[in-house]
Amino acid sequence: MTPETRRPGRRPGSADTRGEILTAARRVFAEKGFDKATVRGIAREAKVDPALVHHYFDTKEGMFAAAMQLPITPHDVIPLLVDGPREEIGERLVRLLLRVTASPETREPMVALIRSAMTNEQAAAMFREFISNALLYQVAERLQVPHLRIEAAFAQMFGVVMARYVIKLEPMASASHDELVEILAPTVQRYFTG
Repeated sequence: MTPETRRPGRRPGSADTRGEILTAARRVFAEKGFDKATVRGIAREAKVDPALVHHYFDTKEGMFAAAMQLPITPHDVIPLLVDGPREEIGERLVRLLLRVTASPETREPMVALIRSAMTNEQAAAMFREFISNALLYQVAERLQVPHLRIEAAFAQMFGVVMARYVIKLEPMASASHDELVEILAPTVQRYFTG
């Protein structure tokens, strides 16, 4: 098989193609932001066929989550929020956030991205694009909730993460999950039900 007729797919000589794609994705996301980054552009940067990128990552959102070492993807979160009784969305959202941030392995990448977004405009733009377009607006459309309300719910939960894990404000930092669900879920629920 000549180089011209070689089929697309795994490149010879590289044991960590997935890692190379993630490295390329980080560069492209950092340079162009989430919205303007494309799978083709990331494949070009990694010097692989776009089909190989899709082999490792189903979606651009999944690739972003992996590149930024996020513990969850919109693909995982959206069904958890929109499937089930509407009057329980607030509780599901609070419990999901508390579960994801409970262990250092899943919390630390999120906190690192938040810290970066607070001090670097490029990181803030990338975080904003990803959160808005890949997650918040998707949930808003499925639940038919105005964007302002979904952003207010996000802001509430963002504040909890900041108080609990960045500032380590007591007693918020050491409160049990059940205590936080009890006081936060009704407030978050109002954003979804009015």
